[in-house]
Order: sequence, then structure tokens, then C-alpha cells
Amino acid sequence: MKRLIQLLLMFSSTTAMFPQTSSLPVEPKPSPAEQSMAQAERLIEKNAKNYEAYNSLALALSRRARETSDVTFYAQAEVALKTSFDIAPDNFDGKRIEVWLLLGKHEFAAAREEALRLNKRMPDDVMVYGFLTDANVELGNYDEAERSAQLMLDLRPGNSAGVTRAAYLRELFGDVDGALELMDMALSSTSPSEVEDAAWILTQIAHLQLSVGKLTDAEKSLQQALILFPGYHYALGNLAKVRIAQKRYDDAVGCLEQRYRVAPHAENLYDLAEALRLAGRKLKAKNAFAEFEQKSLLETERADNSNRELIFYYADDAHEPMKALEVARREVLRRHDAYTLDSYAWALHVNGQHQEARKQIETALLVGIRDAKLLRHAGEIALATGDRLAAQKYLQQATDLNTGDSDLARAALARLSDGHQSN
Repeated sequence: MKRLIQLLLMFSSTTAMFPQTSSLPVEPKPSPAEQSMAQAERLIEKNAKNYEAYNSLALALSRRARETSDVTFYAQAEVALKTSFDIAPDNFDGKRIEVWLLLGKHEFAAAREEALRLNKRMPDDVMVYGFLTDANVELGNYDEAERSAQLMLDLRPGNSAGVTRAAYLRELFGDVDGALELMDMALSSTSPSEVEDAAWILTQIAHLQLSVGKLTDAEKSLQQALILFPGYHYALGNLAKVRIAQKRYDDAVGCLEQRYRVAPHAENLYDLAEALRLAGRKLKAKNAFAEFEQKSLLETERADNSNRELIFYYADDAHEPMKALEVARREVLRRHDAYTLDSYAWALHVNGQHQEARKQIETALLVGIRDAKLLRHAGEIALATGDRLAAQKYLQQATDLNTGDSDLARAALARLSDGHQSN
């Protein structure tokens, strides 16, 4: 599951860092979503015809899906929502939650259409604008997404949902400092009882810090997230990136293994396989990549897929460029966000279609995004077209970000400077 949607046992290094105060077993406290689920179920027991209670249950189940990365909660939420519509057909709150579920299942085009319909019914509903922002971001409609996010903040200045969406757009537009400022604002306004929300925001803060090479700050943010929500799968994934940047590959593997045990999604297995390769565990990496390919192919035609990871697997690991391009062409029909265009450009590049690849990667970068992987790809693609000056510019920008991908860009830049890189 990707960024919009996402509890493991706390891994050993974190447990050592934050020791237990008692050896006695402690009953885990229900999460915020579990508490909301229980409250909704009590209301349903009192009145089985209370459609609003079923809406509340569906919403709580959707939140539980993010807490645990378990997509079965979305199916349960759909059942609750169906009961709500049986009692009160087409009720607005239910239709709004239906859009949330579409977003959770990565059906972004359908979510956008439903949100537009709801927007006509209720033009001043803040969360509908939030859903329009989400859908348009994932589809690559960045101007529309920016307008919707601004309307959220105009209607209710400082609301956390609007602030976090504005922060994500700031990141996409290349303003990481502005994104961090907004995420800090959202964190300070989050209720102490909403521990998962706070952990999610802290994880996003760490992601932003990591994107510009602030490893120590990112690690501290993730430690805070894991104190608030032990074993949080989002935080574990980002902590693995910190460990990789620190070249602590075995620690990254341990983190990703625990994440995958609870959230056995194909994209999580791809990350684990990559970490195993970096750790020098060649056989385990080979087996993990093979299992990833099979799992990814089973979902490749679905909206909620791991196609971007599959493209990079075929392009960089399996060295099957035609398969990479086949998957990329299928995915780019669904969405045109910067990350999808990047994977499409890379697939074109490894197939020797460098001019078209350059067109796609430069379209991806037009939004202003500062991502070391995208910039490295842009540099290598520009070099393949014979444009050494552009290649040097992109590779230097990637290097300056000082992330894991910056190392690859630095190596490419050194080869270019030495004149050893062929055109």
C-alpha cells in the first residue's frame, strides 16, 4: 500500500533503545481506530437502524486499515457502508466515506468523479475538497489538487487535514522546508489521544528530512513515532531507509522483515529484497525478488498494485527491459503523477528509447519535485541523449540532496567527469 493509505512488534533495536519498564505482560491499549470501532458497534447494538452508526463503523474500519496496513478492513468497511445505504439510501456522509474507500483501494479516477459529484451537492464540505486533492495528486493533476487544498484552508483555516495535504504539495513542488513547517504545524494541533495520526505525521516529517539528507533528524522523528505507536509499519519502512543511508544494511533487513510479516504486500517484499541484496545475502535476495514478481503479477491489473516496483525490478534487477516497458505502458494509462512518469521514463530508457524517456522524465520534473532518484534518472537519460551539460546538472542536483540515491548519482557524476561514461 502506498503513501495515502497505511503494527508490528517493535523490532529489537528500538526495544533496546526504549526499554520496557516492567517485565509483567501488559494488555495492549486499543488503538484510536479500535476505540472508534467499539463505540460504533455499541451504538448499533442500541439501534440497528442507526445509519450514522454504520457510517461511523465504516470510517473507523478505514482508519484501522491505515493503522495496520490490512486491506481486509476496507472490505469490512464496505459491508458496514452497504448497511448504511440500505437504511438511508444515498446519505451524504455515507457517500463521502465511499470516496475515502475508493482512495484506499487506489481507484483514483473513480474517487475523483464521485468527489466532484459530492462537491456539487455540498460545495462547502471541507473533506470533499480533501478527497479531490488526494485523487488529483495521485492522477498527476497538480493544478487541480492545489486549488482543492487551498479551498480546504480557505473554508477552515489551519485545519490539520488541509495542512498535511498542503505540505505534501509543497514537497512535490520542491519546497521541502515549507512542507516541514506545515507538518510541524499539523503535529502541534493533533490531539494527544490520536496517537496514530501523530505517528503518521512524524513519519512524514522523517520522510521529508530523509529526502534532503538529514539522517539524524529523521531518525529522531521516527523514534518518536515508534514510541507513540509501537511497531508502526510506516515508521519501520522509513527507518529502514535511514539504516540503508547509514549503510547498516542488516538492521534495515530486520526492520523490513518485521514490517513484511504484518503487512505482506508485494511492494514491501520488493523493499526487503533490495535490502537483502545490499546486505550481501544474495540467495535470500534472489528468492525474495522471485516471490515479489509472482505476487506483483497477480495484482498488476488491479488499481491497488505494485507496478512501479515491478517496473524497476524488470529494468534494474531482472534485466528484462521489454517486460518493464509493458508494465509501464499499462500503468501510465491510469495515472500521470511524477512517480509514475519517472518509472515510465526509466522503462523507455532501458529499452533504448532515450528521447521519449527524456520527454517523460522532464514532464515529471516540471512540477518542481526534488527527489534524488528522479534527478538521477533524469541525468542518466540526458546523458544517453548526448546532453552532457544537462546530465551533469541533474546528477549534481541529485548528489546535493545527500540521500541513498545520491550515492548512485555521485558515482555517475564521477564517471562523467572522468570521461569514462559512454554516450
